Amino acid sequence: MRIPRCVIGLALAPAALAAQATQAGSAAVAAPLPDAQQIAAAVLALPSEYRDDARVLGYHAGNSQLVSLREGKGPFTCLATSPTDPRFHVACYHESLEPFMARGRALRAQGVPDNKVDTVRFAEVKSGKIAMPKQAALYQLFGPPGSFDPATGTVKGVTPLFIIYMPGATAASTGLSPKPSDSAPWIMFPGTPKAHLMLTMKM
Repeated sequence: MRIPRCVIGLALAPAALAAQATQAGSAAVAAPLPDAQQIAAAVLALPSEYRDDARVLGYHAGNSQLVSLREGKGPFTCLATSPTDPRFHVACYHESLEPFMARGRALRAQGVPDNKVDTVRFAEVKSGKIAMPKQAALYQLFGPPGSFDPATGTVKGVTPLFIIYMPGATAASTGLSPKPSDSAPWIMFPGTPKAHLMLTMKM
């Protein structure tokens, strides 16, 4: 299974999609799905035992920013697919990543360009303003338009991508290659606060 380039890019900032589309001046914006359908689709990225208790953020008509669709008492936050992107993409991250993810959303909402967001976040991690976990999981599903069937609450034709954040990890400290692979784990952004292991279902 080849890893699509868009998958590699989106894995780095799950909440950036809407901001990127807005900055590009996209005119085609679909109406968000009803809250219940957004929730049902978003949690499918998670292992089944975490779905019922996950917090879910999604979209309401006329609002390009993520809003709370459901509070959760479990350890994961899930992001619904963005109506500004024709593709299907949902992501769920561990609660220990919330300071890092929430700061990214806040910076983008302030108009900070996506390619500058990490400059700010990395500096804040270094200063201690943002706390990072030793390791944390992020689950994602990518697919073409129409991947989610609201009638059955299932997806088809999607590509899963699993990430394990290991802030500061390097190729030397983990023994993992920094070269992209669809048949073995590899490390992305080694040595940075968002260094992470990339894993695909083919493994």
